[in-house]
Amino acid sequence: MSLFNRFLAVLLTCVSVASFANEPVEIFWEDLVPEGHVTVDTRNSAASHEGADQNWVQPNLDAPVVQKYNGKTVSLPGFVVPLEGDSEVITEFLLVPYFGACIHVPPPPPNQIVHVTIADGVPIESLYDAIVVTGGMSAESWSGDIAKTGYKIKGIGVAPFEL
Repeated sequence: MSLFNRFLAVLLTCVSVASFANEPVEIFWEDLVPEGHVTVDTRNSAASHEGADQNWVQPNLDAPVVQKYNGKTVSLPGFVVPLEGDSEVITEFLLVPYFGACIHVPPPPPNQIVHVTIADGVPIESLYDAIVVTGGMSAESWSGDIAKTGYKIKGIGVAPFEL
């Protein structure tokens, strides 16, 4: 094998390894709850749709988080609760495991909510549709008027969720 061919083979191997290293880890909501911990499901909580005077209490504010995905690029499906943006794009939102969380029913525990920021923003056509967010994850808390989260994702991409 010539020196050039060896160099090319090593280069292609490095490029292949680097591309696999950046491949996002596909995770799901149950992956964000530590083994043995039971999370509270707020989907069946009675919801009042009479406006902004809802006094919902977010359960289990000290719910433990999983450190396994800190610093990893992940892909996580969910639903959007917009926080910042305009009619064209959103730059900050909560990603939640089911439609209506934080809006129509009380928020789930913090380990079931992810605070997402995307520098350039992304268009979200319908809040009824599930999406997949890809980005760098950290087990960091964030608190806002709507809820407290247990995780953050610095988003690099958003795509429609497809089965």
